[in-house]
Amino acid sequence: MTDVSIASDGAHRLDPRTRRMVVVLLFGAVLPLLDITIVNVALDNLSKAFDAPVSAVQWVATGYALASAVAIPVSGWATHRFGGKQVWITALALFLAGSVACGLAWNLASLIAFRIVQGIGGGLSMPVLQTLLVRSADKQQATRAMGAVGSPAVLAPILGPILGGLLLGWADWRWIFLVNVPVCIVGIIMAARHLPISGRTSAHTLDLPGLLMLSPGLALLVFGLSQTGSEASGPRWAVTVSVGSGAALLIAFALWALRTPAPLLDVRLFKSPHFLGAWITLLMTCLVFYGGLLLLPLYYQRTWGCSPLQAGLILAVQGVGALAARSVANRLTTRIGTRATVLTALALGVVGTVPFAAGPASGLSWLLYTGLVIRGAGIGAVTILIMGACYHRIGRDHIAYASAASRIATQLGGALGSVLVVAALSTQTTISSAAAPEAFATSFWWLTGISAIAVLPALLLPRGPVERL
Repeated sequence: MTDVSIASDGAHRLDPRTRRMVVVLLFGAVLPLLDITIVNVALDNLSKAFDAPVSAVQWVATGYALASAVAIPVSGWATHRFGGKQVWITALALFLAGSVACGLAWNLASLIAFRIVQGIGGGLSMPVLQTLLVRSADKQQATRAMGAVGSPAVLAPILGPILGGLLLGWADWRWIFLVNVPVCIVGIIMAARHLPISGRTSAHTLDLPGLLMLSPGLALLVFGLSQTGSEASGPRWAVTVSVGSGAALLIAFALWALRTPAPLLDVRLFKSPHFLGAWITLLMTCLVFYGGLLLLPLYYQRTWGCSPLQAGLILAVQGVGALAARSVANRLTTRIGTRATVLTALALGVVGTVPFAAGPASGLSWLLYTGLVIRGAGIGAVTILIMGACYHRIGRDHIAYASAASRIATQLGGALGSVLVVAALSTQTTISSAAAPEAFATSFWWLTGISAIAVLPALLLPRGPVERL
């Protein structure tokens, strides 16, 4: 990797200093994205290895996503307090420690706990990556560098499922986590040698009261929702208390953030209809995407009897659709506007998911493959455009808050997507029973419905191209 440049601006290349930084940061950028897609292919194997229901095993994915969401707003304070280079290396070290521990896990509870450590590392790394690039390069170079570092987001949905299938076919499930170890070690060594030491400031204080409300609020809400329809959920009042307490803490955080001068997240951003529409659409789109990442491998393995590698190869088709969408979405936006393009992409996501809810009764039909490509293109295009729309008419002083809020929407959507599809499966039947195809169909209908409902917040998006101040 000695010549990194942006496809949209082929005549211009990154300067040597920024190019070297991109290469260093790619080692960290690729890990969380590949990890998510690899682990989702392995959930069926983990369910069998620990003799546990999917409603319990899904916390391997959900715990990671939720920990990432909680860690994201802390990264801004940590970067100011300790410096970007130090936080980046710490994030990689946490991811490394979590990966090793996951590979040594002795039961499902320990695996979930270690995945939370991984998730904290992944959540810290995402905002720091952008901060390091923006601070170390001029605006033009930073934009190109962000495009180069974003390449794993294109390749992970294609390579991740295949790599996961290969590892599960040739080795023990522990290697889906241990494979991260050499990449983490190389990333830490390169960061220590080549990343510049960034400045620190003690003026940026941590909003500790906000953190103590936001973190448990998100955790209680997601945990309560995960228990809906679960046979092991306990009394209904406990589920209600969990969801209610989580919602109350989030409301309390919002009220606190309106009064404090330096909140963990600036909730005033949600006063903008454009930002509100973009944030909710992003949350719902990620719910559908990550819910599908969990559901589709189980569907192919348990309904059609595919091996993990076969399921991974099939899921890579969805990544091909997302890759194709990246090259079209931005150009289409300049012609018909952001809102119209997003609505079109949402329609593609619905069309691509319907074949799985009401598809062929037997065999792996061409209709399902076509559905995967269309679904990947639709969801991929929406995600690209909505991430940009979160910055529409956002002042420079609020860009960091908008970045943190959009990343929280991504990770929270991932956590909710996992728990909701498993809850939908659990309310129908046990997944291993003869009625499994019908249970999966119901879950796919849920994803289809959520994709359709996402049209409502998308109506708040700007009509024209995104404007940044």
